[in-house]
Amino acid sequence: MTTAVLAVLLAVTTLAVLALLWRLRSLYRESGNAVDRATYATLHTAWSAAPPLRAGLVPEAARRSAPHLRALLDAPALALTDGERVLAWDGVGEQHSARALEIVGPAFANGRSHVTKVECADLECPLRYAVMVPLHVDGRVAGVLMAYAVEASAGLVRAANEVARWAAGQLELAELDRSKQRLIEAEVRALRAQISPHFIFNSLTAIASYVRTDPERARTLLLDFAEFTRYSFRRHGEYTTLAEELRSIDQYLSLERARFGERLQVTLQIAPEVLAVAVPFLCMQPLVENAVRHGMEGKVGPGRIIIHAADAGAEAHISIEDDGIGMDPERLRRTLAGEPDAQTGIALGNIDERLRQVYGDEYGLVVETAVGAGTKIHLRLPKYRPGIHAD
Repeated sequence: MTTAVLAVLLAVTTLAVLALLWRLRSLYRESGNAVDRATYATLHTAWSAAPPLRAGLVPEAARRSAPHLRALLDAPALALTDGERVLAWDGVGEQHSARALEIVGPAFANGRSHVTKVECADLECPLRYAVMVPLHVDGRVAGVLMAYAVEASAGLVRAANEVARWAAGQLELAELDRSKQRLIEAEVRALRAQISPHFIFNSLTAIASYVRTDPERARTLLLDFAEFTRYSFRRHGEYTTLAEELRSIDQYLSLERARFGERLQVTLQIAPEVLAVAVPFLCMQPLVENAVRHGMEGKVGPGRIIIHAADAGAEAHISIEDDGIGMDPERLRRTLAGEPDAQTGIALGNIDERLRQVYGDEYGLVVETAVGAGTKIHLRLPKYRPGIHAD
């Protein structure tokens, strides 16, 4: 899911809140300063309910959001259910929660609001009617909001529908967050899968060639290989530090130097100020692997790789350059558009998409290349972004 779609969903949710405020104003027919106070109170209550709902329709989130949703409706009691259990009950008459699942079926079955009378032997109980409104998420009924009151007035029914629509919008965003997370995890798995079997075979062959002639170097290379694979296949953490990413790259290059010898010439120019910057996991190593492959492919002489990371105020500017075979600009365009071929692979488009998802479209890859002229890839990374930190 793109950031543009996310922005649209946020805008739609905001409009739903404004519509809710307008309808609540019309329901209670207040005027003057009382309207201002009611508006601010409603906004505060609505946005207090939003963070829990962004965790999805789960018991803890439902329990934390239910009091705020009930306050929006000014109802004696409110329940949230996913159809299998009552996730939360807030207000009086909790004894009615035991029968909530018995009456909520029609709202799940046809996806429309329903009003039903509530039977109660307690003459003092204020819960006589239940207004049940389905929560539509991604084209399905994910749950039902149940507002209980003395009577099912037209105002309560309208308000319950608006609050449920707003709550469903928050749940849609929660689903979007989870989809984004799953997409990022899938992309990282794809990058791991692209670690070439030929690279593994060639690395182990190079290590074996030193076992008798230079056992100490063979031992060092074997440790580099173990650390490189451990880092590449780690199971936790969406982000790492630039220092960790560069350490993995150095281990990778040590193995490639064992294979190519002095033909592989690498220059690193790294500003110490950017080493602690949090970066998406595996955002550089696949690019360096591409640079080595394209820089050495079909060449008899040396291949040169330059890795540069500079401090640029609020950003870190990184470039990876090779003097290899280069790439046809049209093929590059297709690769970044998500249409890779067997030669370009998925790394460029994958990393470009991840950077745009995390930081925004202005932070995608910038690539300078032409056939026979080598390739230079530029990355811009903010030094700090809320919610992004190394794991």
